[in-house]
Amino acid sequence: MTTTTTESPLISAAELHEALQRQQVLLIDVREPSEYNSAHIPGALLCPLANVKELEPPCSSNTPVVLYCESGRRSGMAYETLARRGWKNLKNLEGGIQRWKQGGYPVKGAASAPISLMRQVQIVAGSLILTGVILGFTVNPAFFFLSGFVGAGLLFAGITGICALGRVLVLLPFNRP
Repeated sequence: MTTTTTESPLISAAELHEALQRQQVLLIDVREPSEYNSAHIPGALLCPLANVKELEPPCSSNTPVVLYCESGRRSGMAYETLARRGWKNLKNLEGGIQRWKQGGYPVKGAASAPISLMRQVQIVAGSLILTGVILGFTVNPAFFFLSGFVGAGLLFAGITGICALGRVLVLLPFNRP
C-alpha cells in the first residue's frame, strides 16, 4: 500500500539565509498585504494564503520554493495546497518571519506600517462587543444585539474563513500598499 504525505519539510532561518546567499530561491510570503508591508524578507513575493491555489509552479522544478508567514502555520497550509497540486522542491520556513527576525536576518518594510489586519479585526470586534454590553446595561437592553451581531460575524468568519470586517478594514487607506 502506497501512502502519500503532505508533511511540510521545514527549513530553518539559518538554512534559508545560507540558501539565499548561494542560489536562487523563490520566496513566497503567504500573509496578508498589510503584514507584508510591515515587514517581509527581501526578495519575497506576496501571495496571500487565499490566493495560493491559483499559483503556477516555477518554470524550473529545480528552483527551491520557500513559503513563509508570521509563525509557520499558514505557510504549512499553503505547502499542503501546493504539494497536492504537484509542486516540487517546496520548503516551509520554520517559525515564519518571527524566527527569521529573531535570528537577526534582514527584513524590508515600512517604518510606520499599520498593525496586522488580524489584530485590527480583534480590536474593532472587541470594542464593538464591549460597547454593546456597556450600552446594554446602562442605556437600553437592545444594545445587546450589537454584541450578538458581532459575535455571529466572528462565528461566521471562523466557520467559513470569510471575514467581512477584515474585508472592510483592508479598504482603509493605511492598509493599502
